[in-house]
Amino acid sequence: MELDRRKIRDRISELKAELAAIDDESKTRRARRQEAPRVALVGYTNAGKSSLMRALTGSHVLVADKLFATLDTTVRALWPESRPRILVSDTVGFIKKLPHDLVASFRSTLDEALEASLLLQIVDAADPVFRAQMQVTREVLEEIGAGDVPWILVLNKIDKVAQTEREELLKEFPAALLVSAKDPADVGRVRDAIIGAFEANMTEVDLVVPYDAGSAIGEVHKVHVISESYEGDGVHYRVRAPESAIERIRAMLR
Repeated sequence: MELDRRKIRDRISELKAELAAIDDESKTRRARRQEAPRVALVGYTNAGKSSLMRALTGSHVLVADKLFATLDTTVRALWPESRPRILVSDTVGFIKKLPHDLVASFRSTLDEALEASLLLQIVDAADPVFRAQMQVTREVLEEIGAGDVPWILVLNKIDKVAQTEREELLKEFPAALLVSAKDPADVGRVRDAIIGAFEANMTEVDLVVPYDAGSAIGEVHKVHVISESYEGDGVHYRVRAPESAIERIRAMLR
């Protein structure tokens, strides 16, 4: 028993050291990404977050059936890319009764959830105790101050659930997405839901950008350009974008 305790203490020390090493780098990356719309995948460990992350971004994220397989937050762009570009982050899996000091250590990775504009709460719908796991996730999000971030419930691994149970789940969670990360059509529905959630908060405006304002033109083309025409006083754009992006472009034109 003493040997087991020592191994556990050593493992916790290793995790804390690794988290401390990536904390500064994570802060720097988040600062650079501040203006981009961001969605964070959160949920109980082994809910399938990394599998869905890989499917949504076309990346090769680590997929492993073990606790804390994802430690550092992985960030990739939604693929195929949207306009504006949406960043997707995978966070460490939550577990019940995670020691308080370890929750504090994980704060650097969980900050992705706090700073995201949208959360995808991923749940293993085939797990008999997934409702309790959902509660654990919500409690951890509340603890780190992310309880008010808008979220979409994704009931994953639905391919392992019987049809009758699926119908019951739809009645119990009518706003949820029932998906399998292995099904491209399901992944497409999740992608559409992400884009739709961000577009609901976007503004459509007209902008006139002088021809010599090259940097502003570059910024305009980072968002969704509905139309553009070349007039005597510059390029006339009709764009759809978050208010923060529009204000940033307008600031460059002053």
